[in-house]
Amino acid sequence: KENLKFSIDTLVFDTVFTTVGSTTLNFKFYNPSRQSLKVDEIELMGGASSPFRMNVDGVKSRFVRDVEMEGEDSLFVFVEVTLSVNNGVLPMIIEDKIRFRTNGKDQFVQLAVWGQDAYFHRNDLNEGIWPNDKPHVIYGFAAVDSAKSLTIQAGTDIFLHKNSLLYNYKGTLLIQGTKENKVTLQGDRLEALYDKASGQYYGIYFQEARPSVIEHLEMKNAIAGIHLFSRNTTFNDYTLTLRNSEIYNSSRYGVFIYSGARVKAENTALHGNGLHALLVLEGGAFNFNYCNLLNYFGASQSPAVGISNYFLNSATGNLNIGEITEGTITNSVVYGNLETELAIDTMEFNGQKLWQFNFSNCVIAKKENLTASYYTNIQWNKNPFFFDVFNRDFNYLESSPLSNAASSMYYLPTDFIGVARHPSTSDIGFLEKP
Repeated sequence: KENLKFSIDTLVFDTVFTTVGSTTLNFKFYNPSRQSLKVDEIELMGGASSPFRMNVDGVKSRFVRDVEMEGEDSLFVFVEVTLSVNNGVLPMIIEDKIRFRTNGKDQFVQLAVWGQDAYFHRNDLNEGIWPNDKPHVIYGFAAVDSAKSLTIQAGTDIFLHKNSLLYNYKGTLLIQGTKENKVTLQGDRLEALYDKASGQYYGIYFQEARPSVIEHLEMKNAIAGIHLFSRNTTFNDYTLTLRNSEIYNSSRYGVFIYSGARVKAENTALHGNGLHALLVLEGGAFNFNYCNLLNYFGASQSPAVGISNYFLNSATGNLNIGEITEGTITNSVVYGNLETELAIDTMEFNGQKLWQFNFSNCVIAKKENLTASYYTNIQWNKNPFFFDVFNRDFNYLESSPLSNAASSMYYLPTDFIGVARHPSTSDIGFLEKP
């Protein structure tokens, strides 16, 4: 038996929490059969606690039974929503759903209302400069299209709904936070329960992007953090330059470089991510200087840094081999709960080594393969003695191996929070000991 069809799958309202608002939208459901059809139940799933109200073919109720439909007929459902003052507690997007049961099968129409006074993005294209006087909420995606440029100013707060992403497709993304006014990215659920819940949204995705820059970004609770796919071969510069930023509590990765993308990172911390702080797969390029690449995420069995120049697709059996044109980590700490927090897996192609590595003046946890020529002045398996990694306190004891151990060859004058470094005796990592 055929079931219902619907004019939409999601009914989205746009309003604010800071006033008491009420609006009405509608959608239609159809009987696609030539035969009559009885809809057994139509239910507003949130019940009495839902801010939504529905009217099915003139019947106002949260639960409607036995709706008769003629063959190839359609009926309207009208939905209203009323929101009280937010007070900073409710989520930015409140959801419910209407359940239709026909012939023993349940079908659903999603309801979503945007709350709080904000700029809302729902599968839209963006360029120019985002204003920063109100938050930006992303539902689905906010995209930068090919050859376009988007600038996100200092002090901009960005909230992303479940599985949503900020998507740079062959364009330029400039995130211009400052030490005093960071740009923040997090999920759109504001209750305390979600403050440390990873995997709330996808992240920032670069696809064959033009050279982009991110500075002073604080990003938490994503799925993949910053994910970069391939590179725009028209440009020789890095796909992304990442400075003075912190990406943490992603369910999978902090930064994921795939299939040729190129990243330069300075004074940046990637920590508390479920699988890897940094993952490089099927080649690319990376240069991380004065960074903390850490893995203290619960019982994670994945190393903080995973590097490979190939990818075997288990679904298709295809083996793709790429080149790591630059593989540099300097003045940085790679550490965590495991004996080995740096894993390298490379494959030659026609007898050629398709990788270039330089690991210099770092503190690294690694059990084996400590004598390769690309390791210089590495302190192996020496605890950094951070104060409290689980509460994001990456200051360290005076006796830490990080102290005065950086190389002046890769010197940067200030650290993540603007503390001046001494040119000849600076510390390893994104923080300098005052």
